[in-house]
Amino acid sequence: MVAQNPFDNALIQLKNASKYLNLDESFWTVISTPKRTIQLSIPLKKDTGDLEVFKGYRVQYNNFLGPYKGGLRYHPQVNIDEVKALSFWMMIKNAVLDVPFGGGKGGIEVDPKKLSKKELENLTRNFAKLLSPNIGEDIDVPAPDVNTNSQIMDWFEDEFSKVAGKDSPAVVTGKSLENGGSKGREEATGMGGFFVLENLLNTLNLKKPLRVAIQGFGNVGSHIAELLSKNDYLVVALSDSKGGIFDQSGSGFNIDLVKDCKEKKGRISDCYCIGSVCDLAAKQKGDISNEKLLELDVDILIPAALENVINERNANNIKAKIILEMANGPTTPKADKILQEKEILVVPDVLANAGGVTVSYFEWLQNRNKESWELEEVINKLKEKMEKAFNEVWQKSQEKNTNLRTAAYILALERLSEKFKLSS
Repeated sequence: MVAQNPFDNALIQLKNASKYLNLDESFWTVISTPKRTIQLSIPLKKDTGDLEVFKGYRVQYNNFLGPYKGGLRYHPQVNIDEVKALSFWMMIKNAVLDVPFGGGKGGIEVDPKKLSKKELENLTRNFAKLLSPNIGEDIDVPAPDVNTNSQIMDWFEDEFSKVAGKDSPAVVTGKSLENGGSKGREEATGMGGFFVLENLLNTLNLKKPLRVAIQGFGNVGSHIAELLSKNDYLVVALSDSKGGIFDQSGSGFNIDLVKDCKEKKGRISDCYCIGSVCDLAAKQKGDISNEKLLELDVDILIPAALENVINERNANNIKAKIILEMANGPTTPKADKILQEKEILVVPDVLANAGGVTVSYFEWLQNRNKESWELEEVINKLKEKMEKAFNEVWQKSQEKNTNLRTAAYILALERLSEKFKLSS
């Protein structure tokens, strides 16, 4: 089977939404092509003294609404089509949330686990130097993504500041608290998804407890699992890249214990933590693959890992009533059609996982205004933003009689096209 091109999928989603709008032809031409694509060769002197060159990318998709905004990922499978798609989705996401950012994304084709800390720092600083002519707090504001974190953002900001000749904290978000990061940033994506899900259940008048399966137990998956578990949901299945666990009793896992167990074991497959204990004897009965987790008979399925995991091969086997997309692009367009026919409600990534970029916006504001907000203020502002976005997308779906993904794109395109008219 030919691999799905994520950027092709993104354009299909765009076309589906454009059918509901009378878009100017010139706007369509501009919106379906990235404004700038940057490809870099990043040299790194290894600890051995050898020189290795890594491929780096930054796609600046569109800045109608404000500076380009999006993460930097370090992964061996980073490629230009993936980065283009992710930058496109960032553009849509920012428009849906009505924050003054455009869409951007970047990364390095590297396995950071194979680098020493010194090599990782030097690679990051070299990347920052090479990107410095094309970024800045009013131009393009990177952030963490897959395999990057606050430490990498701190190195990046420090190197950019050296090149710029002045302190530039607002050039990146996702920094450490000591270096101007925002309280609440680490848990923001998971928390934003939780707020959206709570609003959806209220709108549909669904009662808890509801059974949840989560694919992916990184920063996003673990935080939303924790929030759900503490708010009367039953998290009955979890997975990471090495496999998954399934609580067949239906009691739901103790997420705090699962997190502690995974830290010690290095994988989730040994972490059958229910109640106050982790019972390794349960392992024989409940191990589950990432693929099978998606097909469990649960109320809510949360893909929180990779793109294209729900596709035409498995969409007919999905049994969940609600899919909350916490990963970027987890559902292909063909799968979307199948899910709609099955009357499975999909909360799209451009709404569900937008909490991260929303708090990134808050960090950018705090840096520019030399402020530091308390956690409670950040959470309250995030909740307000996510609830407003959900209500607008839901109303648009009712008005246009369409699914939530198409409704989110319609809302985004309306805002983007308005800005395009004003700038033309």
